[in-house]
Amino acid sequence: MSKILALDTSTDACSVALWVDGEVREDFRIAPREHTRLLLPMAEALLAEAGLAPTALDGIAFGRGPGSFTGIRIATGVAQGLAFAADLPVLPVSTLAAMALQQGREQQRDWILAALDARMDEIYWCAYQLTCGLPVEKVAEQVSSPAELYLPTLQPWLAVGPGFNYLDGMSDSVRAGISGQPLTAVYPSAGAMLPLAERDLVAGRGLAPEEGLPVYLREGTWKKKDEQ
Repeated sequence: MSKILALDTSTDACSVALWVDGEVREDFRIAPREHTRLLLPMAEALLAEAGLAPTALDGIAFGRGPGSFTGIRIATGVAQGLAFAADLPVLPVSTLAAMALQQGREQQRDWILAALDARMDEIYWCAYQLTCGLPVEKVAEQVSSPAELYLPTLQPWLAVGPGFNYLDGMSDSVRAGISGQPLTAVYPSAGAMLPLAERDLVAGRGLAPEEGLPVYLREGTWKKKDEQ
């Protein structure tokens, strides 16, 4: 069985989680602009609580995006540093897939639209089907205007994430295809990333620390002030 530490700072939430042989411990906080100060101490405290040194782990997972450009870089850098020091692989995990997995399981739904606010009147989004309990992309991750979000198939879709605060700007067909109220107060979490990271670790898809890179979806705009 495996031991994985997961980190996520892709949104206003800052979270760390530990997977030890299928048991999950998590520290999740809404802490805008506090990620740099909080992340490493939170990770160290969680490991200490479990009585584990980083070298006892099998891998370090992190939210590789999409999300806040600055936030993604924080989690990536800390994950790479811990992995280098302990000679471990890194396991980059999609923030959108993590939201889809967590809410799909909690709400017992198979068809999930996950969306985050990309600012500049755009959203990051993806469509998933839960298959064997894990999310499978039905539409590739992308950044677009809310009006450009579309449904790949006619299903009762569960909509999750703050990107659905832009619901009024989405098409009539999308609004009609969403079943129930969108769950907009949902963020990616390190705990939700652990099943995806464990799957990749078992499949041999861990990466060397320098190969675990952020996924921004919108290149070339990371220096804009509103993303700092």
